[in-house]
Amino acid sequence: MKRLLSILIIGVPLWVNAQTTPTSLTLDQCITYALENTVDVKNARVDEQIAVAKVRETRGIGLPQVDASVGLTHNQKLPRFFASYQTAQSFSGVNEETKKPNLDIPGLNPTDIVAMQQFFQLPSSGNAGITINQILFNSSYLVGLKAASTYKELAYKTTEQTEIQIVENVMKAYYGVLVNNERITLFDNNIARVDSLLRTTRALHENGFAEEIDVDRIQVTLNNLKSERLNFVNLQNLSLSLLKYQMNYPMDKELSVTGDLSSLQVDKSIYNEYQNGWDFKNRIEYKLLDTQRRLLELDVKNKFSSSLPNLSGFVNLGYSTQSPDIGGLFKTTTNLADAGGIGPDKWYSYSTFGLTLNIPLFSGLQRNYQLQQAKLELLKTQNNFNSLKQNIDLSIQQNSVTYQNSLETLKSQDQNMDLAEKVARVTKIKYEQGVGSNIEVIDAESSLREAQVNYYNALYDALIAKVDLDKAFAKIDPTKYVTTAK
Repeated sequence: MKRLLSILIIGVPLWVNAQTTPTSLTLDQCITYALENTVDVKNARVDEQIAVAKVRETRGIGLPQVDASVGLTHNQKLPRFFASYQTAQSFSGVNEETKKPNLDIPGLNPTDIVAMQQFFQLPSSGNAGITINQILFNSSYLVGLKAASTYKELAYKTTEQTEIQIVENVMKAYYGVLVNNERITLFDNNIARVDSLLRTTRALHENGFAEEIDVDRIQVTLNNLKSERLNFVNLQNLSLSLLKYQMNYPMDKELSVTGDLSSLQVDKSIYNEYQNGWDFKNRIEYKLLDTQRRLLELDVKNKFSSSLPNLSGFVNLGYSTQSPDIGGLFKTTTNLADAGGIGPDKWYSYSTFGLTLNIPLFSGLQRNYQLQQAKLELLKTQNNFNSLKQNIDLSIQQNSVTYQNSLETLKSQDQNMDLAEKVARVTKIKYEQGVGSNIEVIDAESSLREAQVNYYNALYDALIAKVDLDKAFAKIDPTKYVTTAK
């Protein structure tokens, strides 16, 4: 019992700690999680499955189509059989004794119309059969097969475009959180440095080497730093919420990110590397438009194919019977008449097979105008290729200039931050040695804080420009992040 209590005492705090400890993810892990859980990606993959099912559906049209049917019919009152009096007499037969037709109605002419009881059909009938139809040649079906495969390809490319967008959004949100973490660390360092300065100044004031106003100035600076840090921590929580949203991560679950800003490559060599072997056809937008163009080309072929003949074969197999009443359809009898073994209450087989050739002759010019519309839609897509190429070229130029400018700004702000750190350090030493003023120290700390903010703003801008440049040069590859998503 004591051993069990010891295990519980030790284990429960560990379990509670495991439940409250936030999940810490790297950039790759954030992207992988997003690609496996984002609703847009899930729906895109469902569309892929729909496209695959569509291909199989189209292929199934070319397989034999088999239908079975069973029908029972009872006519409470059969329709009359209409014929001329002369024809009706021939059907009625001749009386063996009188040698006259069984149907003998005085006063009627041979051409008069009579309505006779239906003797070609019994009141109850049954039919059970199988119909088999098979396409032998249909050009529209052949075009449909190609179109279905192209449609599936379009679905996969649409998924790729969605994944690229998700990767881009997660990277930008992740960099925002990562940079903000560094900013918070800087706040902590600045607060520690100003707090140390405050204690030194208080000691100097207590010994008569500094005025009380000097202590107050530093206290105000320290209070402002703590207030700014608190505000920034709240903003950081919003940044984390944005990252969770982009990942479709539970909002009520803790999350933190890990990463090293120094490991992120942001330099001009990337731009020069991207320029080598660049082809705008690598952009997903071009791939999508090219697939849409091929679909429209197939649509033109399909409109043209609708005017061509098509050939199909059919086979009908079954059994049928008739009876004076509905119950007789379910009976069998051996009491058959002598005339070829024909008798009531028996199911007899039948079979037919043949070919059907359908030749479209005239459709009121509908097919011609449908074909004309399809060709015009294809022409619009061809025009879009030129526009897309110009948009891609402009995007590359804009993002290249933005990236290069962000690198220059980052370099300048890095130098400014180093200089501001040097000035703050020297100013503090001079103040502690009694050859500098308190105001100079506060100004130096303020300039350092401003230089640090500008540096991290420039770093964030450079990281975002790098993501945009990667997208412009089609360097975002979602496949390297996908593990079990597909």
